[in-house]
Amino acid sequence: MLSAIQRNEAKGCPSDRLQKRFVEKAERSSRMVDQRRAMVITPNYDDALPISAKRQDIIELIKQHQVIVLAGETGSGKTTQLPKFCLELGRGIFGLIGHTQPRRLAARAVANRIAEELNVELGSTVGYQVRFSDSLSDQSRVKLMTDGILLAEIQH
Repeated sequence: MLSAIQRNEAKGCPSDRLQKRFVEKAERSSRMVDQRRAMVITPNYDDALPISAKRQDIIELIKQHQVIVLAGETGSGKTTQLPKFCLELGRGIFGLIGHTQPRRLAARAVANRIAEELNVELGSTVGYQVRFSDSLSDQSRVKLMTDGILLAEIQH
């Protein structure tokens, strides 16, 4: 939208409506950030999961690096605990924490599980989007989605 405003101004065309829409979107975004900051989330962790023993190390790596590769055994807690680590770091305030699953059923099931563990309603802090269905709101911070949804979003 900003580039459209700049193009209009360069051509000498009016850009009043575009500027108004831009300001409205910026104000809405600012309000959302304020609401998300006010909503404090303190995740609980299952100490029986192997990933919990490395929580502080993983959190430090997430803080220091844009991308990390984490490998662990099936059942170690990667799928359900990593989004909670990100929430603990304050991620998800300015945007969504994206979490992909290969299948629609898995995306829904994992979203439901993480919501249960955070003691929140599905669709509030944690939601999902799969083909033909979604459960997200303005308060959502974690978005479970299929790989196909992520690819479609990247294209837009």
